[in-house]
Amino acid sequence: MQPVFEKIRSYGIVPVAVIHDPVNAVPLARALVDAGLPCVEVTFRTEAAAASIAAMVKAFPAMDVGAGTVLTVEQARQAADAGASFIVSPGFNRTIVDHCLASGLPVLPGVATPSDVEAAMESGLTAVKFFPAEAQGGVGFLKALSAPYGKMMFVPTGGITAENLLAYLRLPTVLACGGSWMVQAELIAAQRFDEIRRLTEAALMSMFGFELRHVGINGSSEEEAQSWAAQFSEMFSMPVKSGTTSVFVGSGFEFTKRKFPGGHGHLAVATNFPFRARAFLERRGYAFNPETASEKNGQLLSVYLQQEIGGFAIHLLQA
Repeated sequence: MQPVFEKIRSYGIVPVAVIHDPVNAVPLARALVDAGLPCVEVTFRTEAAAASIAAMVKAFPAMDVGAGTVLTVEQARQAADAGASFIVSPGFNRTIVDHCLASGLPVLPGVATPSDVEAAMESGLTAVKFFPAEAQGGVGFLKALSAPYGKMMFVPTGGITAENLLAYLRLPTVLACGGSWMVQAELIAAQRFDEIRRLTEAALMSMFGFELRHVGINGSSEEEAQSWAAQFSEMFSMPVKSGTTSVFVGSGFEFTKRKFPGGHGHLAVATNFPFRARAFLERRGYAFNPETASEKNGQLLSVYLQQEIGGFAIHLLQA
């Protein structure tokens, strides 16, 4: 898979923006970057698309700026000349796909049927856009469509909202979701970039679903962990469950039988997508201890941050 699509997978969300005036391009990009989502698809529905892409790429070189609604090879060339890092088309246009592949330009053509998917596979693609997602049948249709094509990844776009985002992202064949609800054309035209940042941050937090799962207290032996757990259980009438490395009291308190990361213990924070949450926090400057990472079938299940808060390590884990 193309590196830019691996990055898009880590983002989880691709804002799809319609820009009518290039003067709004850089402030929009800044709002997205500041929110923690350095990615956008600028559609070629307006004459301002190429200039907007060029302005964004110049102002934020590390941002992944794609060109959407590309209907002709000429538009693909304009997008590439402007610095677009990927091309998106609403349908499977073989001429555009062949041009992009020959040019080394990552492309996400739109698909809506098994025949479309197989055409994409014949071209050697491993990622496509599923469009129009909701009108085509939504999550149920995409689940059925993707079943025979286990190696194909999809970017559903069209009708994606904050309310149905998670339903799509939980499908294992979904690379990311494209959506415009956080970058509505009206907000861009009105230069309401603070609101765009707020909506983008809200979308990310909805995707991650961060919540405190339990508090871990470092013990030094099984006897100590069992003793502390028994005291806590007697105090609050919570059930005790002993495991290999720790003793839980209820579901929210863990007493470890040996020292785990953290001076005093750890705070376990659950998230819907640990690998996306890790990438998001790394973009914000936080570091992780790779030796603590736990995976299953290539998917990150849990990992500790290097930073501590109040003597407690932060343990990120699968919700």
